[in-house]
Amino acid sequence: MNLLFSALLSGVIFGLGLSISQMINPDKVLGFLDIAGDWDPSLALVMAGALAVAMPCFRWARRHDKPVLDSRFHVTDKTALDKALLTGAAIFGIGWGMTGYCPGPAFTSIAIGNREALLMVASIYAGFWAAGFFNRRN
Repeated sequence: MNLLFSALLSGVIFGLGLSISQMINPDKVLGFLDIAGDWDPSLALVMAGALAVAMPCFRWARRHDKPVLDSRFHVTDKTALDKALLTGAAIFGIGWGMTGYCPGPAFTSIAIGNREALLMVASIYAGFWAAGFFNRRN
């Protein structure tokens, strides 16, 4: 039960942070990505804040064998830059640049009734399905 509650609490805090920082507003995100036009640098502060929280946590994780509420860390053993990783990163970047949504803010936007975000999340899951389908074929 503690694991489920901590996951829910983490998700709520993450969603609130995305909302407060306006990461769920695609116009704000697209303004940040438009470095050649009317650039809005305010989301750089959000990224700096995220790094300030994440860096000590990653340092802590490297010194421990397992997290507090689980039996092991769930980290991939892949370390190579391969075609699948680079293709996925490119598709992610194109989708983010076209829509102003990455997965976290898209899910958070659904919670406030944003239909555009619902289409984005449906597209994300269609992409998951397509990737799985093509990976099984190869």
